[in-house]
Amino acid sequence: MNIINARLRGKIGLYHIELNGPKIAAIVAQTQVMQATHATDLDAGQNLVTAPFVEPHIHLDAALTAGEPNWNLSGTLFEGIERWAERKTLVTHEDTKVRARKTIDMLVDNGIQHVRTHVDITDPTLAALKSMLEVREETRHLIDLQIVAFPQEGIESFKDGRALMTEAVAMGADVVGGIPHFENTREQGESSVKFLMDLAERTGCLVDVHCDETDDPQSRFLEVLAEEARVRGMGERVTASHTVAMGSYDNAYCYKLFRLLKRSRINFISCPTESIHLQGRFDGYPKRRGLTRVAEIDRAGMNICFGQDSIVDPWYPLGNGNILRILEAGLHICHMLGYDDLKRSLDLITDNSARTLYLGERYGLEVGRPANLLILSAPDDYEMIRSQGQVLMSIRDGKVLMQRSPARVERFVG
Repeated sequence: MNIINARLRGKIGLYHIELNGPKIAAIVAQTQVMQATHATDLDAGQNLVTAPFVEPHIHLDAALTAGEPNWNLSGTLFEGIERWAERKTLVTHEDTKVRARKTIDMLVDNGIQHVRTHVDITDPTLAALKSMLEVREETRHLIDLQIVAFPQEGIESFKDGRALMTEAVAMGADVVGGIPHFENTREQGESSVKFLMDLAERTGCLVDVHCDETDDPQSRFLEVLAEEARVRGMGERVTASHTVAMGSYDNAYCYKLFRLLKRSRINFISCPTESIHLQGRFDGYPKRRGLTRVAEIDRAGMNICFGQDSIVDPWYPLGNGNILRILEAGLHICHMLGYDDLKRSLDLITDNSARTLYLGERYGLEVGRPANLLILSAPDDYEMIRSQGQVLMSIRDGKVLMQRSPARVERFVG
């Protein structure tokens, strides 16, 4: 299979890409527009061809449960946790799998081939984890799925939290999670971070912590996580998700914090649509935006990416799997509509996300790497955002996984 008349991010001119089974065999510059010569040739139409989109932060086990049995009427993170605690009593093995598969189909239809899902393990039966381990195997032809053992109700604050986390990793979770700001005390929050880092270091797992997801400017577990990562030399394998309290930190503290963050080399994930919805709920006016300092983290040379977080669950009532929607909203919310940001905006859902998931040579448009790629509907990053572009084709292991026919518009003069 060949892809002709492709534009590549960061390169001038047109290219054709040769696929040899599940690998990229060659990427060759074209001197002019080519015509298809074989039935298997795919014409990119002088649009972008990229590596697949990445979903670095989602909760597949909770997806499609909004309003069951009750809606989150306050719109707060904390009521969301309460509503999910109610829904967990109704969870069955098949229920979790069916909802996760439906959500994965949405992601696949929007060009996503790499997913990191957080799975609640504050359940003595670990039912959701057992379901998601099966889903991971059953969907390997569609996506690469990383599973985070996520202690939704805390490690230290939940009965047998440490034992459940340890068991979840032994069962096959890829990533160790945490939620230190939700532990009952500051001391428990610090203890939970040190425990999860010990566990990850011992088992070789990655780390992804829900960190300081609150407007409270005194929630400062990010410094604890970053220092643990720095001392252990684990930074590139460690991710701090949300960190929205950073939006409430004063500049003097943040200036000092950034020095540590850069030295730690940890990754960051922001979920802008969910954060703008959940945070600022206790403010009158002026009302905080409730997001981490995305632009500042990016411009300081640290790695940050965007995730969807939720799709129709107790924390967020909307969502359809389209991460381009999150990207556009995030650029607005984070004051990143300058041209320099726009012309490299796809980094936030491709390369930066792949680095966060520690994908290495399993990702990217380079010869010898997996033949996983997308054909988009625009010639560059800027036009994808401006035109609210779409994924026209998703190719996985050298085979077409998904193809979209854009809506046709007819104009009539009366």
